[in-house]
Amino acid sequence: MPGLSPVETSARLAGWALLLAGFGHVLRAGWELALWTAGEPASGPPDRGEGVHRPLNGLENSYHFVTSLAAATVLICAVLFIGWLWRVRDNSVALTREPPRYRGFWVYLGWVLPVFNLWIPRGVVADVYRKSAPGRPLPAVLNVWWVLWLLGLVCGTGLMYSDGPDRLIERAYTDVWMLLFSEAVMVGAAVAGFLMVRAVTTAQLDRIASVTAEPQVQG
Repeated sequence: MPGLSPVETSARLAGWALLLAGFGHVLRAGWELALWTAGEPASGPPDRGEGVHRPLNGLENSYHFVTSLAAATVLICAVLFIGWLWRVRDNSVALTREPPRYRGFWVYLGWVLPVFNLWIPRGVVADVYRKSAPGRPLPAVLNVWWVLWLLGLVCGTGLMYSDGPDRLIERAYTDVWMLLFSEAVMVGAAVAGFLMVRAVTTAQLDRIASVTAEPQVQG
């Protein structure tokens, strides 16, 4: 069928990238727990305010590295996930000959524009699924993924969190349980995202197989 792109490889890459990003949050949680166990040094938090920072100890320095590593996994995940989403979105249009519910720029901007990022990305994925599997209900894992993703952002360790590593170190010393809860939520979102990518891709591949088989059956 013209206009269709292969999605198996991009789906595998996006799925494994989601799990990799989840592992990044597991690493951060481990270091945050280690910081809490070690306790805040007598010299106080790293960020003294007004641009003044004390020298970091070894554990705090390593947390900076782990935070950078986790951020890199999220960036890789974002690139591969968007690549997958573009492919399945284009395929859903080719399958139905109907325009997508959301314009192409929402595939990018929907994640970063305040307020819109509360529903647009989920809507894009849901539109792809509905076009790929007409008449079938949305998979529950799609909503689970999205609720966990939003909860992780609200709790404070998601993409939209503005504090730097020094502030997170201070929180690990004083309020580690909220940090650990947020990291756990983001790990759950990564796993649910992995399952969601599989569900959407499988539904689309099934539809493609049935559509491409129709001419042969008629012949």
